[in-house]
Amino acid sequence: MAPDLMASDRSGPASVRVRVPANCANLGPGFDAFGLALTLYDELTVTAGGSGVTVDVVGEGAGEVPLDESHLVVQSIRAGLESLGASVPGFTLRCENRIPHGRGLGSSSAAIVGGIAAAYGLTGTPLDRDRVVALAGEIEGHPDNVAAATLGGFTIAWIEAGTGRAIRLEPVAGLSGVVYVPQTKVLTKEARGLLPDVVPHSEAAANAGRAALLVAAVTARPDLLLTATEDLLHQEYRATAMPESLALMHKLRGSDWPAVIGGAGPTVLVLGGPGETSAGIPAVPTGSLPAAPDGWARYELEVDPVGVQVWSGEVAGESSPSAE
Repeated sequence: MAPDLMASDRSGPASVRVRVPANCANLGPGFDAFGLALTLYDELTVTAGGSGVTVDVVGEGAGEVPLDESHLVVQSIRAGLESLGASVPGFTLRCENRIPHGRGLGSSSAAIVGGIAAAYGLTGTPLDRDRVVALAGEIEGHPDNVAAATLGGFTIAWIEAGTGRAIRLEPVAGLSGVVYVPQTKVLTKEARGLLPDVVPHSEAAANAGRAALLVAAVTARPDLLLTATEDLLHQEYRATAMPESLALMHKLRGSDWPAVIGGAGPTVLVLGGPGETSAGIPAVPTGSLPAAPDGWARYELEVDPVGVQVWSGEVAGESSPSAE
């Protein structure tokens, strides 16, 4: 049985603060493999003490998510503690959420990774990001989103011997993104349910080529992003769940913007940069993108470079961008 770690006798701090970034998975052809961490953050404060849990949520999800042991962050803290062979009988959790829920920006992966990271902080254990990816991927059911939330930057995730694994690659300098976020939600389970069991071999082969090209585009050749983000594997099959998003994506791509559906949608992500990278290779300048459609939010975001972070006690994080 895992030992109980009370505030008076544990090696870790009595309070930890966690910041975890939003992320977009797939990026077009990299279905269930690619992820990109973005500078929009959820912040958690966990204070050990007493018995049971008290949960307070402000921002996204307030009034909608449960405030008890069934809260996803609480479940993830418990799972993280169990994996570390420890137990904290009671704690208070405060969630300051900025990542929209059910929009394809990795809100569930942020909750899972944030909870596991908090468990590391509460026990005073140095963060093992590979173990976080593995455990978070087990909870989430796939490792692409949790990899980006954990490692930051551009990630490639896979499952090996039943365990989620990931590597982080450095995006080309200046890579950024603009996300268009509708008010409507799309559940990942619903979106996955629209995918066929079989796709034509020619489309699968073309998609593999685009995914390989996208690695080069994100890390060195942003001028190839429009071609590299072409997808034949999942986006069009999900059109009935998000027709407005697909229409916006096609409109942007028709104007040579590298637009994709963010994760399972319905957010639309456009990848680009300041106009030219440090290597002198031109990129799509995101500053000239059109305004959001009526009722949508628009965020101009950079690539988060580090992924989840943990501090002892409360610290002031960087201000997060607000929606236009």
